[in-house]
Amino acid sequence: MLVNPSDAAHELETKYVEDAMRVTGQQMVLLEASAESDFEPALVSAVQQRADALLVSANPLFTSQRAQLVALAARHAMPAGYPWREYADVGGLMSYGPSIAGAYHLIGRYASRILNGEKPADLPVQAPTKYELVINLKTAKALGLEVPPTLLARADEVIE
Repeated sequence: MLVNPSDAAHELETKYVEDAMRVTGQQMVLLEASAESDFEPALVSAVQQRADALLVSANPLFTSQRAQLVALAARHAMPAGYPWREYADVGGLMSYGPSIAGAYHLIGRYASRILNGEKPADLPVQAPTKYELVINLKTAKALGLEVPPTLLARADEVIE
């Protein structure tokens, strides 16, 4: 799992992934990158440790450099999962997470309510309600992976 150690939010995300890995009997290797220059060494480390796949955490640095991360994963033939569909759109294998566009829509609604006189403290906390699974079959083919039909059937979008 690739995390940004300078982002305190990674600790909770890492805990959730570690808990899931423990249930499935798998091991997690934590890779850290707090700058773009850390991406290549992190991927090399994953390959050297014989990681089966890469999970990229939800971090603004990673999202802003998603094309570079996707290209590095492809260069190292590393299957990777990402938190946002925008990664799959630029060639990432698969993504599962809330819609960024949906989140911005909610932000717009909140801004409108505040501009119309509502107090921010009176607005309810909202969390995403829709999560998207996007699978890039072109990338799967390039990696020599066959995506099970049951997973394809559950996908919200399949990029061919």
